[in-house]
Amino acid sequence: MNKDYLDIKEDKLIWKFCFYGFFKNLKFFEPYLFIYLLSKDLSFLEIGFLYSIREAFKYIFEIPSGIIADNYGKRNELMACFLFYIASFVFFFLGNGFGLISVGMVFFGLGEAFRSGTHKAMIYSYLERRDWFKHKSFVYGRTRSFSLLGSSISAFLSIIFALNIENLNMLFLLSIIPYIVDFFLIKSYPDYLNERRESEISISKFFHLMIRHIRDVVHDFDLVKLILNVSIYDSIFKSLKDYIQPLIQIVLLGGGAIVILNLGEEQTARLYMGMFYGIIYIMNSIASRNVYRLVENADTEYVMNIYYLIFGVLSMAISGALLIDSKVLLILSYAVVFLLYDTRRPLFVDAAGDMMDKEERATVFSVESQMRALLVVVLAPLFGMIVDVFSIYTLFVVVGIFSLAMGLWLLKTGR
Repeated sequence: MNKDYLDIKEDKLIWKFCFYGFFKNLKFFEPYLFIYLLSKDLSFLEIGFLYSIREAFKYIFEIPSGIIADNYGKRNELMACFLFYIASFVFFFLGNGFGLISVGMVFFGLGEAFRSGTHKAMIYSYLERRDWFKHKSFVYGRTRSFSLLGSSISAFLSIIFALNIENLNMLFLLSIIPYIVDFFLIKSYPDYLNERRESEISISKFFHLMIRHIRDVVHDFDLVKLILNVSIYDSIFKSLKDYIQPLIQIVLLGGGAIVILNLGEEQTARLYMGMFYGIIYIMNSIASRNVYRLVENADTEYVMNIYYLIFGVLSMAISGALLIDSKVLLILSYAVVFLLYDTRRPLFVDAAGDMMDKEERATVFSVESQMRALLVVVLAPLFGMIVDVFSIYTLFVVVGIFSLAMGLWLLKTGR
């Protein structure tokens, strides 16, 4: 094995980067968020509005948060983002209706906006400092594998919690604990990773910097194409996965599992959904740790474009599985769709790292995250309309055709 790889594995700060992602993903409520919202007697329309509130605040503050990180301190901003998350969990815990839960969504959206891209930019800075920048896909794949391991452990622990509590509100209170740990973990990062360039906050200077950074990003045609490439793929996945989830839940509840386990239907659903996501995240953690091998002898963007073709085929397979009622094909296709998403992200980080100016990294990642949020706002209701007017089979066929066409076009144009 490359000596640098061995040094990276033993580096204390790299381990901190890994544990940051691990604790961040200990969101015990995640497998049951939709069930929690339904338990508050909210309609599907009201739940849709709550998700829109979260995405809207994430969209509005994405780019400003990147500018703040690049100029007023990345570590400072990350610590602030965890305070936003903790505040959101408190409101979710207290929430019994639309009002308090919507406030929780506002704070969660702010946390997402202030977090996105900032930690990646800090990792880049450290890799440059240690002359390890050429190994960025290896490092990011490793840190992401810990994040996915955290998601897996979180899913399994959430089963224990969910089966032993009547009120799902408690899951949010329990989720505060790892976020407090992560807050102090970030606080322990060395000062040089903060990279604060401005000692005083000036509103006029802030807007001047924001306009300049966005202009520089937009003028880089290759970087814009890469951002659109990953934003479109990610937004399709994020908009699509929630439509598949009820189908998977129905499949998991089949075959007399309730009688065998002697559990009620609600508890069985909690058990199986937690197990399903836990297993998926374990698989994805292993894959993410080894994804750097894909680009050792191949162009990163070429591999990313191939993912579109695979995703298109899987979408067609899901549609076919629904038509012929094949539970095995449905579950396997869904699992591989998740696997593709979680292994594609390190590839984007690797490709983008070669294009970005070091002073604008957090801004670039914020632009990408904002684009993704905007596309989700558009695609989620569009996908819902296709299902309502036509069928869910039609939705997956449309997504499959688009993904195949997108992949072929990107391969033909070289991007």
